[in-house]
Amino acid sequence: MRLEIYDSNELNFVELNITGGNDTLVRCDKESKYVDTVVFNLFAPCFENANKLYEYYGPTKFNSRKIIPLRNELMKYRDDLKALDSLEKFEKYISSHFLGVEFLEEIKKSFPNYKDTWKQHLEDVIKINDDLIAITEKCAFEERILWIVGY
Repeated sequence: MRLEIYDSNELNFVELNITGGNDTLVRCDKESKYVDTVVFNLFAPCFENANKLYEYYGPTKFNSRKIIPLRNELMKYRDDLKALDSLEKFEKYISSHFLGVEFLEEIKKSFPNYKDTWKQHLEDVIKINDDLIAITEKCAFEERILWIVGY
């Protein structure tokens, strides 16, 4: 599991694609960014709340009508993350998400000293959240469509 957004040469991912049109999508475009599914699942409620048609197993379009609600959901989520000030609160919050327990298991497996480094992992998640907000803002300012595709 990687706690970052990355390029297409390392796949196991959800694609964040801003190169398609209203009805078309160029999968795995060179401008696309990617995030591990187990990490993306932490943010899935934001995407679901912003677009009731969100579906992991197919491309979901966030056009001009959906991109600002998505940004707003991500901003609220970031505020929730920043309020987590203990390991117990972090674990409880993450566990409350669908597949959040799997995320915690991956963290614990990847980082044996997880209980000492949980704050850094939280900061990594907040950084990803900020990157997602930046993508939504780019789409809004440049009138682009954000396509989310799970693989």
